[in-house]
Amino acid sequence: MNDLFVGPSLDDLIRLLRAWRFWVLGGLLGALLGAVMYAILPPRHFARATVNVDFNLEQAWPQETDRQHFYYLERETRKLEEIAWSDRIMDQLSLEFKIPPAELRGEVLQLSQPAEAGWHFYAEHEDPQIAGALASAWAEAFTLRVQEQIESGGVNEFVRVETTQSAHLPTERRIPLGNYLLAGSMGLLTLAAFVVLFMNPRKFR
Repeated sequence: MNDLFVGPSLDDLIRLLRAWRFWVLGGLLGALLGAVMYAILPPRHFARATVNVDFNLEQAWPQETDRQHFYYLERETRKLEEIAWSDRIMDQLSLEFKIPPAELRGEVLQLSQPAEAGWHFYAEHEDPQIAGALASAWAEAFTLRVQEQIESGGVNEFVRVETTQSAHLPTERRIPLGNYLLAGSMGLLTLAAFVVLFMNPRKFR
């Protein structure tokens, strides 16, 4: 056990280099294991829809200070975030896609850091078509609801929203295959190196 807390000697490093076939094989087997895990338990697909948000700061507060501009942006941004995650929109999506609202909020949907310009609406699902349709429906529902709130006075009248990407959305895996291959390869390669260092040296001469 004490050997675990002692740094490798020159002989250990030489032995490790001589056993390069062993730890390279470990790396290859690790990559294969990563590929198998990817095939058995693949990560979900995700799609991204985009809504352009323009607060029209110059028109809304043409004579105000930077501090007042900041509070205006913060207030309106918070309103739009609340609309995006509102019960009305979540219930609408839940009814259409048969996914509980709690799951939509906690696991399926993700809103990028909102600011002026593009807001990105992400959706994850095992089925790539459902992921794309869900992201699109969320962005469209958000745009429609914000426009309703602008007309009713719930959102500043100078705010403008427009769905810019919601049709034919490309989908990707949340975690690419390369990450699985790299993780598996590095894991078994490291294990193989420890085996070489702490097993009987004569086996690798």
